[in-house]
Amino acid sequence: MTELGQAMQSSHGFSLIEMLAAIAMFALLTGLAVPTFRSLRQDAERTREVNQFVQAIHFARGEAMKRNSTISLCPSGDSETCSTAGSRWDGGWIVFANTDGDTPAVRDPGETLLIAYPAWTSGRIVANRSTLTFRPFGQSGVTATFTYCDARGSAAARAVIISQSGRPRVSSRSASDTALDCS
Repeated sequence: MTELGQAMQSSHGFSLIEMLAAIAMFALLTGLAVPTFRSLRQDAERTREVNQFVQAIHFARGEAMKRNSTISLCPSGDSETCSTAGSRWDGGWIVFANTDGDTPAVRDPGETLLIAYPAWTSGRIVANRSTLTFRPFGQSGVTATFTYCDARGSAAARAVIISQSGRPRVSSRSASDTALDCS
């Protein structure tokens, strides 16, 4: 018999030890990868929510200038009216034409709803403002901080900080450069 024939006859697959070693390596690699993928998923969800809010701010600023009128954002659980949730925005929010310019902003009958955003069910959004208002000259008039927290707590939190000119920025620290609070 040739050497090739002998090699083919003696090879019948994997031994039990080789198979157990392969399974152990697979289990180890899977155990290391799963938490990383969970963290990546949470990062992606938080980033999506933060980006939607930043987009809503840019949209509201632009609409206020374009329409030469007051545009407001407020938390909304029903995608139609402003809720009384105060500083909690994770139930969703709306952008509307605040024709009567009331403060705090309330969407009254006849005021045009421009866009509604759904709730964020994977985390909390806490703000130091119950509403945001943009005027035709582009200013919100007050600074505001919206903190996005998920199950990972303060270490993974992000804040959208809005300057008096209405310009938003995203940060992993507060406006006063302290750690974000998710308590």
